[in-house]
Order: sequence, then structure tokens, then C-alpha cells
Amino acid sequence: MSRRPEPVQVVKQRRDATLATLVAGVPYIQFLGIQIDRRGDELTAILPYADKLIGNPMLPALHGGVTAAFLEVTAIVELSWAMIWEDMEAGKYSEDAPRIQLPKTIDFTVDYLRSGLPRDAYARARVNRSGRRYASVHVETWQDNRSRLFASATGHFLMPDRNG
Repeated sequence: MSRRPEPVQVVKQRRDATLATLVAGVPYIQFLGIQIDRRGDELTAILPYADKLIGNPMLPALHGGVTAAFLEVTAIVELSWAMIWEDMEAGKYSEDAPRIQLPKTIDFTVDYLRSGLPRDAYARARVNRSGRRYASVHVETWQDNRSRLFASATGHFLMPDRNG
């Protein structure tokens, strides 16, 4: 006997609640004002422009540390999302679930390709490899045109113990 698919609203609510729990586990996301847009299983991080994000007011350009933090947060959220996807789809996460354990950064290399302008920025991450203990993630960020990146990064992460 085949199982009936869940109503789309139930699936959407579960995914949104899980993403909200995940984002709440990274306080720096709120400090920078980062938003995460979810379309199915694809996440896009959005860094809305704010004056506090400018590093060099003479240019003006986004601060390099803000850019690096935006890329790193995007990588961690994407990696965590990929890590919990199957459990979430099985209904093992909800708003009242315990905080999701996040991967720990081993190293993170940023390539600054051009100055970040005083406007909204967007980023997407791709998990290159994810095993039980280690993962590699690539992230790209752009502003007005996805083909004109202003920074990219590669990070390596220590995965949390999934049994404990």
C-alpha cells in the first residue's frame, strides 16, 4: 500500500521551521542582517545593504570582514541544510527540536575579486564533498549580476557528530 504524499503546506511549514531553527543557531546572522531565501532545497543568502557594513567610506566599499563573514555564514548554513535534509524530510525536525549542531570551520579562503558596492549582496554555496567527519564547500557572492562575482571562497569544515 503506497503512502499518500503530505500536503504541500505541511512540507513547506516543516522546511521553513527547520530553516528558522538553523538560522537562529548563528547569532551573527542577525547582527549582519543576513536573510536566507529558500526555494525548494536551494538556499540564497541575502545581505541587505546597511551603512554599518561599509569598510572604506571613501570608495565606498563593503568591509572585507563583512564579505568574508557573509560567505562563511552562507557556507555553514548550506552545509547544515544539506546535512539535515533527509532527517527534516522524514519529519525529525520542528520548531521545538533541539538546536542543530553546526559544522566547525577548519579553514576558509576568500578571493576578493572586486569591491563590494553599497547595495544588497547575494550568495550561494555548493557542497563539494561531505563525509562523516569533513566537508568542503565553495561559495560565490554577487550584487547586481550573478555573472559578475565580487568575491568567492572555499572552506573546509569539521562535521558535527551525528550520533551524539
